[in-house]
Amino acid sequence: MRGMWNRETVALIILAAALPVAAAWLWEEGVTGAARLLLAVIVGGLWQGVFTVLRAQPPSAAGAVSALAMAMLAPEVGPLQFVLGISFGFVFGELIFGGWGRSVLSPAVVSIMFLGFGFPTAAWPALPVQVGWATIPAALLLLAFGVLPWRLLAGALAVLVLAGGFSLDLLTSAVALALVLLVCDPATAASTALGRWLHGALFGALITLFAATWQTAPVQMAVSAALLASLSAPLLDEIAIAIWRAVRRHRHG
Repeated sequence: MRGMWNRETVALIILAAALPVAAAWLWEEGVTGAARLLLAVIVGGLWQGVFTVLRAQPPSAAGAVSALAMAMLAPEVGPLQFVLGISFGFVFGELIFGGWGRSVLSPAVVSIMFLGFGFPTAAWPALPVQVGWATIPAALLLLAFGVLPWRLLAGALAVLVLAGGFSLDLLTSAVALALVLLVCDPATAASTALGRWLHGALFGALITLFAATWQTAPVQMAVSAALLASLSAPLLDEIAIAIWRAVRRHRHG
């Protein structure tokens, strides 16, 4: 980490890339979406403030991206339940591990799945197609700055395109958003080159499986696949390292 490149620089680039997605979503949701996003930012900011004061650390701009994902993808529960889900996601998904870059899962994934399991009768949101299109400039910006792991993205897209019969039927707005903002988060993605290919392929395979066997909302399928794929990321890295060691031993004896 030298010069301008530090953790917060990366977080600001991710936030800038998320702005087109936020604009497209707010254009469709209006005041209701703005209020939901504002609540997520305030609650997440309060929890970040508590932990950063206790640890004498500066807050991270990545929290705003997590708040945006929570506002867009969380089940449609009441305000108190939503605050509970946001608090659980930020505290138990990120802050107790030391903040962004040190946790295994995205706080947005933890928050959304907590609300999904805790309130199973709540309706899942339906993302407009404009949100899916807005993820394209977001992904291109992250790729241009080298923030988004391109192997992970390529692995997921390859599986989704092949499973869909060389079409983009499986790449819904929810899948595109979860892939770019949650699965490809550099803080929680696999770290090795092979591990990233496997991570992306696993996400694509889970989406394919869920779409074929699970009659539920695309958002629930996308976030569930993101959760399982992210939990598998450390194991995929271990597999990649084990393969590298086996190849090295074969070559050098």
